Amino acid sequence: MSRANFGRLGNPTTKSEGSSTLRLMLVGTVAACALAGCQQDMAQAPYYKPLESSDFYFAKDGRSRSSALMPVSGTVPRGELRDDDELFTGKIDGKLAERMPVEVTKELLERGMDRYNIYCSPCHGFTGDGNGMIVQRGLSRPPSMHIDRLTTSPVGHFYDVISNGYGRMYAYKHIHVRDRWAIVAYVRALQYSQKATIHDVPEELRSTLPEPMPAAGAVVSQAPGPAASTSTPAVFAGNPTTKSEGSSTH
Repeated sequence: MSRANFGRLGNPTTKSEGSSTLRLMLVGTVAACALAGCQQDMAQAPYYKPLESSDFYFAKDGRSRSSALMPVSGTVPRGELRDDDELFTGKIDGKLAERMPVEVTKELLERGMDRYNIYCSPCHGFTGDGNGMIVQRGLSRPPSMHIDRLTTSPVGHFYDVISNGYGRMYAYKHIHVRDRWAIVAYVRALQYSQKATIHDVPEELRSTLPEPMPAAGAVVSQAPGPAASTSTPAVFAGNPTTKSEGSSTH
């Protein structure tokens, strides 16, 4: 058998099959080049940088020479539709609101405490007494939150002051509306806390309160026990002797 015949027998593909394979390879190569070209064009597509100068819109209708257009007049950000005067101004028909326009919850008070400590305590102090850190450094002292004028002021007054400023205090409009009301709620809690009594605590919660610390120089009673040393004072100073025991030493 000749080498030519052996080659034909060892590779049984026909001429037509080889041609079709070559055509498929050629089509695939052309398609790959085309796709690569499209991808490159998309990656290098022309674009504008934010606020970059552009005559595109100006040439159309003379609106702007900037790549960033101003919002259409009357555009409202999502969730910021000011359709509730009490919520957004702290007033009802021009009068300061007497009640909170949001539900007062534990979460709201905790949020208010967090925002108050950040924005308000440097001037007003952590308890609202007006002795904040910048006051201790020599700046003017704001009035205490616990004076009668402010404890009787409606909640709308505090929201209005936060929003628009008052006296030397500038406006804190950058604080979100609901956070402003959270601060107002916490201010009210501070005011209540400074004048609260045991009767303001629900009876079922009174047992959870810690025992009050004795005042300086106060006499602390104790169950009868062994007689104390004659050198032991009767007042509470780290040695809780009873009044009777102390009296017996003199």
